[in-house]
Amino acid sequence: MRGLFRLRDAEKGHPEVKLWFEAHDSELGGIALKWFDALRMCGDDVTEVLHDNQPTACVNKTAFAYVDVFKAHVNLGFFHGVELPDPDGLLVGTGKFMRHVKLSPKFSVDEDALLKLVQASCEDIRQRLEAEHAS
Repeated sequence: MRGLFRLRDAEKGHPEVKLWFEAHDSELGGIALKWFDALRMCGDDVTEVLHDNQPTACVNKTAFAYVDVFKAHVNLGFFHGVELPDPDGLLVGTGKFMRHVKLSPKFSVDEDALLKLVQASCEDIRQRLEAEHAS
């Protein structure tokens, strides 16, 4: 099992995250905000920080997902994506650990399946944190 990625500056309503979304006031920025809000709604223990210029969601200051806006799409990325259940085949990428979903107004995505990935990613980090504390 891969180690946890901690971001000690994560907090609720991080001001740099707010500024990032203000700077990405576009159709793609709206998509990014929609899915970042879905990350935020995973629970009261979810915090956020701007890491590598990407809004990043954390559980107890441990990263689980991020969003980023590109020229023609948005990435919704998962730090432990390679280990997430993905029966709908939404995740793409070839990295050793991370995977992402590409989002765009030009193509549709199964939002229910994507929401399940969001929730699974958050729950995965909670379980990793519990296992860490138990050992």
